[in-house]
Formats: sequence, C-alpha cells, structure tokens
Amino acid sequence: MPQGRTPVMELKPAYDIEHMSSTQRIQHEFWPLGPIDTKKAKFPCCLVWTPLPVVSWLAPFIGHVGICREDGAILDFSGSNFVNDDNFAFGAVARYLQLDREQCCFPPNLAGHTCKHGYKHTEFGTAITWDDALQSSVRHFEHKSYNLFTCNCHSFVANCLNRLCYGGSMNWNMINVAALVLFKGHWVGCFSILRSFLPFMVVLSFGVFMVGWPFLIGLLSLSLLLLGWFLLGTYCVKSLLEC
Repeated sequence: MPQGRTPVMELKPAYDIEHMSSTQRIQHEFWPLGPIDTKKAKFPCCLVWTPLPVVSWLAPFIGHVGICREDGAILDFSGSNFVNDDNFAFGAVARYLQLDREQCCFPPNLAGHTCKHGYKHTEFGTAITWDDALQSSVRHFEHKSYNLFTCNCHSFVANCLNRLCYGGSMNWNMINVAALVLFKGHWVGCFSILRSFLPFMVVLSFGVFMVGWPFLIGLLSLSLLLLGWFLLGTYCVKSLLEC
C-alpha cells in the first residue's frame, strides 16, 4: 500500500461514527427559544387562539388558531390560498400553549425516525427542524380554499403537527387541536378572558330577555349541531373534512 494512505476499511467506521454523531445532533439539539412576549405577540413554538367575531359570540368554544415559528412569529390560515405571517387575524392572542420540540420527530433519513410511523410520516412529509415543517405546511395551504366548516385554521395547525409527528402521533385533526388549546392553553391575561366571553354573555342575556328560554335552547342546539358536524366529519366520514 502506498505510504500515507489510510485503508478504506478504517475510514468507514470513522465515517459511520461521524454520521451517527451528526444525526444525533440534528435530532436532539435545538436552538434556544426566546421568551414569550405577549406585548410584542411573540410566542415561540406555541399554539395560539383568539375568539372569532360573531361566531364566538354564539359558540365561545370556537375560535381562530395559529402556530408559531421558533422566533415567535405567528402563522395562521385565514383565507383561501393565504397564510398570515406574523399578523394574527381577528385580533390579539387570547390563549397560548407552548409545545416541546423534544416531542417531535425530525428524521434526517428513513432510518432516523424517532416516531413509530416511519413510512407513513415520510410519505406525509417530514422536516429536520420545527420551522421547516411549518414552512412545508404553509406551501401546502397556499393552494387550499378556506372554508369554516371543512378546511380552516385548525386544519392548518393539524397539518403542521402531523408533519412534526408531535407527541408521536399523526392523528392530529380539528377536534384534538381545538381540545388541546382549550383545555391546556394559558390565558394571556384577565382582559383576554373578558374579550372571549363578554360578547357571548351579552348575546345570551339579550336573547333570553327578548325571546325567553327558547333562545337558550336554540343557542344550545346550534352549538351541538356544530360540534356534531365536526365530530362526524372528523371521525366517521373523514372525506368531509379532508384538506
């Protein structure tokens, strides 16, 4: 063997070790996140929620959601072929929930999956960083028509979480995204609570005063009808809410 050359068989283990080390760094090391700043509307790696005009006045559990990049900028699907970037539609954030990037799957290759959905995750679309996954969903929804009942902001967030395989799951949908924010989200402040529920209380009081108890029954029926539609479309007839 010519002097000064390293045998190929010796190079391969060194390459494997270096490749393995690089893969582990990609999967387990993240840039540190900045603090949540409610005044500047910066919510790094958070889900965010705000009430919708008119709709939330009648059904306060329905609102508008978005998901934030690592720098805290909010992304939200708010119109056909359009995803807002750092300009949250329908007002300031009322609730937020910061997610843990350690619960995401960022595979550099098919063998690098940390989730149990290797092939399914790869086929759906993977990324090696949080922001890459969100940007892929943005490109996908820039060609989607917005519809409150079939393809909305919750669909966009669910798509992002499925690309991230957040919590080891690829079954994110409108229902569990809404439930995650509503039951685990934190209020920004007392004013946010007031802004979310005061219009509903005013409508409810005025309706009962003018019409009586039939108004309350009608409002409850509307809420149950909306909830039934999303439950039926999500878990029974999935083609209704494909987006």
